[in-house]
Amino acid sequence: MKRIILFLLTNVAVMLVLSISARLLGVDRFLTAGGMNFGLLLGFSALIGFGGAFISLLMSKWMAKMSTGAQVIETPRTAEEVWLVSTVRRLADKANLPMPEVAIYEGAPNAFATGASKSSSLVAVSTGLLHGMSRRQVEAVLAHEVAHIANGDMVTLTLIQGVVNTFVVFLSRVAGYFVDQFFRKEGEENTGPGIGYMVASIVFEILFGILASVIVMYFSRQREFRADAGAAQLMGEKESMIDALRALGQMQSGELPKDMAASGISGGIGSWFSSHPPLEVRITALENSR
Repeated sequence: MKRIILFLLTNVAVMLVLSISARLLGVDRFLTAGGMNFGLLLGFSALIGFGGAFISLLMSKWMAKMSTGAQVIETPRTAEEVWLVSTVRRLADKANLPMPEVAIYEGAPNAFATGASKSSSLVAVSTGLLHGMSRRQVEAVLAHEVAHIANGDMVTLTLIQGVVNTFVVFLSRVAGYFVDQFFRKEGEENTGPGIGYMVASIVFEILFGILASVIVMYFSRQREFRADAGAAQLMGEKESMIDALRALGQMQSGELPKDMAASGISGGIGSWFSSHPPLEVRITALENSR
């Protein structure tokens, strides 16, 4: 319940900020009694599409900590925390990265990396994964998350999300406008958008949003293959990552919040809407890699 409330409140706040920004910039005045201004609509769509994506990116670390209850290790207090921090540090050094924040959270087996940039990143691992895998397997999972950071995957996926969001907002309103025009009675005075525009825009935004999700999740799955390969490179061999994926397949992986699902080590059943490829497909790809 806490995650759902936090997700809803955050999205309401983001949309409020974007709506105020659109009004101040004047790009929300794309639809008038005289017709649709496609230039202003494109500006409005880009503001909503990229603005929402980048605000989410900037808030990603804070959201991750709040939604999972992850506790950042400031000063290691146990042998396990010492090992965890030193392992991430060694992997980050090997990947030529600044040291990420390291956190632990209570939950079923999973791990994720997030952050707005390579110099402001977070690697978090669940207690279920720490206690359910061997240290070598956990190290491989940590290498996978460090590879995500090194590859700039958080920023890349944000840009992709921004592009598809822009097209969803733009095309849904264009389609809504033409549907509204089509159903207007001949000779009816055009005083602005009618109920047809509003209903059609919502319907098309849902439909285009579903198609956009397919595109974004495709790129998310591709980055998992790259992160697996990156983990193998950081480890100096691929067997540990393969063993970690096999071990994960035998566990009940933990579900991450919706906005964090694409950042986890595990997250889906291999469908078009899954952020991760099936574990067996990832294992096969690693086994066949050089």
